Amino acid sequence: MATGDLPAPPPRVAVVLGLLSVYLIWGSTYLGIRLGLRGFPPFLMAGIRFLFAGSVLLLWLRWRGHALPTRRQWQNAAIMGCLLLGLGNGLVSVAQQWVSSGMAAISVASMPVWAALFGVAFGRRYLSVEWLGVGIGFVGVLILNIGGELRAQPLGALCLLAAPAGWAFGSVWSRGRDLPAPFMSTAAQMLCGGAVMGSFGLAIGERIDSVPSPLALGAVVYLAVFGSIIGFGAYIWLLHNVRPALATSYAYVNPPIAVLLGAIVANEQVGWQTLIAMAVILTGVVLITRGSRPHPPSAAKPQLKGAD
Repeated sequence: MATGDLPAPPPRVAVVLGLLSVYLIWGSTYLGIRLGLRGFPPFLMAGIRFLFAGSVLLLWLRWRGHALPTRRQWQNAAIMGCLLLGLGNGLVSVAQQWVSSGMAAISVASMPVWAALFGVAFGRRYLSVEWLGVGIGFVGVLILNIGGELRAQPLGALCLLAAPAGWAFGSVWSRGRDLPAPFMSTAAQMLCGGAVMGSFGLAIGERIDSVPSPLALGAVVYLAVFGSIIGFGAYIWLLHNVRPALATSYAYVNPPIAVLLGAIVANEQVGWQTLIAMAVILTGVVLITRGSRPHPPSAAKPQLKGAD
């Protein structure tokens, strides 16, 4: 391919703004969940958040002329919505009734470790460095769970183990499935996941008995508009315009941001054991993602792959 035929690189300012969006916005969503729980029960809060965001995104896409998903695509999006959002986000919301936003973010950072294990079941082979990353990552998960905050909250610990595992399984399962274009797929997953979480919340007796405080209501609006619509939009744009390793680097940055915001805004206490666990987990994630980076021939266009 001639040099003149190569696509123009994206504007540097756009890449910086996209990275800041997924770094800061997604890093702050854990604090947003904690604040939203002051006025909403967990599953209803998550359901309202994603139903609103999915509806806005779907209407915008239809206005732009995008086709609706097919029946099969809706089915696949529903499964992904249940796994990624229902388990991945819903259980984090449940856990944050008892654990800090920083602790939740550190636990979710172990998602690539789970994705690597599930990848084996789907026939993927890994390099030695990736297996080393898996082992180190699980050591970090053990450190996080054997003492301190999670040890005192067994249900919270269980939710924070299942949440990244659900997200990881959904991510691995989705590869090769019949899904709509990325933005439409995101809208469909948010609608399906939001409907499931809202229905489940009502089924187990969750209710909003009084008008939420302005702080709690503002937190849920922030989660819907910034965390879901803007954050996901920026991430999808990055996946299509920069190296996957750069697009998925939010996995390393979100936990420290969440810990910092939790300490500053919500006066959350962070122990040395939690900080050690974060360092160990992120080391494992770095080894997994670096080991799985594609190495295309210099003359060929690099193949784009999604985040684990």
